[in-house]
Amino acid sequence: MLPGNWFDNADFYAAYGTFEQLPKPEKPEIVFVGRSNVGKSSLINKIFSRKSLARVSSEPGKTRTINFYNQGKIYFVDLPGYGYAKVSKSDKERWNKLISGYLSDPERDIAIVFSLIDMRHPPTADDITMINFLIDAELPFCIVLTKSDKLNKSERAARLEALKSEIPYFSQITIIPFSALTGEGTKEIREVIGEVVDEEA
Repeated sequence: MLPGNWFDNADFYAAYGTFEQLPKPEKPEIVFVGRSNVGKSSLINKIFSRKSLARVSSEPGKTRTINFYNQGKIYFVDLPGYGYAKVSKSDKERWNKLISGYLSDPERDIAIVFSLIDMRHPPTADDITMINFLIDAELPFCIVLTKSDKLNKSERAARLEALKSEIPYFSQITIIPFSALTGEGTKEIREVIGEVVDEEA
């Protein structure tokens, strides 16, 4: 179990815009993936109890680099959001190469991937593609259902029931509802991170 102040000590390390710029892996990496505007930056800030460790924007597609955050013996890695239509074809191809290149790199020590999905809606085709990729690549991952505070009790129950048929291998995947507004899920995500860090140590 991590000490209470462990999450207070993460700092921005570096950002990389192309796969070729990525440095050689130095230590285990905890990764966040999801479509544009799903709330990755808000989740990272909430986990680390910071307001602006990761830049939050209302404009989808704002994160165009792989951002590394350093916490002692581990990196936290924020991948660019996928699936945003209003970018140039060249930008989209660069993002795809950056994301797939990073996740497919056999030298990287990816400890776990947090795959973020907007709880209000069915997973997009890109979400399902990502989940299937993580399964096929045998990368450890869990799914975080963001924006849980936007649903009332009955809507939430209906979405959780629907997700059982929408997400492949649903019953075998750790699923964590999360809200950056209320803090729901923060403790559970930190516990998963703590388990991973203990294993890597």
